[in-house]
Amino acid sequence: MIYFAEGSQHGHFDAVKLRDAFYEGLNKLGKRHKVLIIPPDFTRYHSQAGILTRMAWDYYGDALTDILPALGTHTPMTISEIYKMFKGVPHHLFREHKWRTDIVTLGEVPAAFLEEVSEGKVSYSWPAQVNKLLVEGEFDLILSLGQVVPHEVIGMANYNKNIFVGTGGAEGINKSHFLGAAYGMERIMGRANNPVRKVLNYASEHFANHLPIVYAHTVVSKDNTGTLRIRGLFMGNDAECFEQAAELSLKVNFNMLPQPLHKVVVYLDSDEFKSTWLGNKSIYRTRMAIADGGELIVLAPGLKEFGEDKQIDSLIRKYGYRTTPEVLQYTRENADLQNNLSAAAHLIHGSSENRFSITYCPGCLTQREIESVNFGYAPLNEMLQNYNPETLKDGFNVMPDGEEIFFVSNPALGLWACSDRFEA
Repeated sequence: MIYFAEGSQHGHFDAVKLRDAFYEGLNKLGKRHKVLIIPPDFTRYHSQAGILTRMAWDYYGDALTDILPALGTHTPMTISEIYKMFKGVPHHLFREHKWRTDIVTLGEVPAAFLEEVSEGKVSYSWPAQVNKLLVEGEFDLILSLGQVVPHEVIGMANYNKNIFVGTGGAEGINKSHFLGAAYGMERIMGRANNPVRKVLNYASEHFANHLPIVYAHTVVSKDNTGTLRIRGLFMGNDAECFEQAAELSLKVNFNMLPQPLHKVVVYLDSDEFKSTWLGNKSIYRTRMAIADGGELIVLAPGLKEFGEDKQIDSLIRKYGYRTTPEVLQYTRENADLQNNLSAAAHLIHGSSENRFSITYCPGCLTQREIESVNFGYAPLNEMLQNYNPETLKDGFNVMPDGEEIFFVSNPALGLWACSDRFEA
């Protein structure tokens, strides 16, 4: 059922319009007595879900008893991050998602279903896991907030991914990530209908109908001045609101280019991107736009680690970013990757498949560390002088020496491709 759905490519919601629209949707739910909110974490700061969370607190007051940021395997939010993203919301409401321990399994998607939707790439079953708070908290509303935008694992972010991955357990997260990688990231990105989504939809339909989940999706993009704008708000309790949001997101977040790009420079904000686990969005979101033999330069002043989780960081350091056949071979031969399939998937996602070069310019990792995982290295300060993110504009730039580059100020906000590498 749809509770609110409105959006357009060129219009936007200011603060007053957003509040009125959000409350119009909430009014249709009727009075609620115990509410759990599941917003994204700080890595999705630009989703504007922090604003919606504050509005929900104003709306529900003491009936809002718990806020569980959808961490997945990300690092728990710090007090300063909570304050910045959820300003005005009481800190005592926030709960930490412990993805290794605080998990219940609602049901099991059959292996035969995964084998069918993956075209034989995988043949394991998939556990529909969620944080136990969703089941044991006796809520009469679970409000899932977040942004719909092209995504490397699930095609289009949000909807039930916020539940089954954002509050999911190790096995479910690992297997869903590996399913997407084995099927092929470039066959998934920008597509709302894909094998990973079909598995999550199966879980929603068969195992989660008893949970009072309502989704509120934003669609966000920059205007021609570089200002973030909320282009749409879509609220509902089933796939329809997600599908409408995904349709708008493709119009405002997907950038189809007429020709492949030979040099792409991506800037990673130091507050948002501290690991390659997150920072490799610079690769995921631009890879279908980069020419064979092209170059990707990643300016990463906040980069201090590879994986936010210590085990995943160790596996990235051990195996490095390799081609798909190499990672699949490592996975067949090594128990540590078999037991952490999301790490194996990430190693695949972070490879250019030897098609173009990737040069990282890190703030806090050494040249030796960067090169040990099969990336190229360049000194950050030197590259910031050559490619100053404060003076570059998103899109094509001609440098003083005549060099043409394509600049992306935040890879999390879009997907870039050229027509010969993307088939609708």
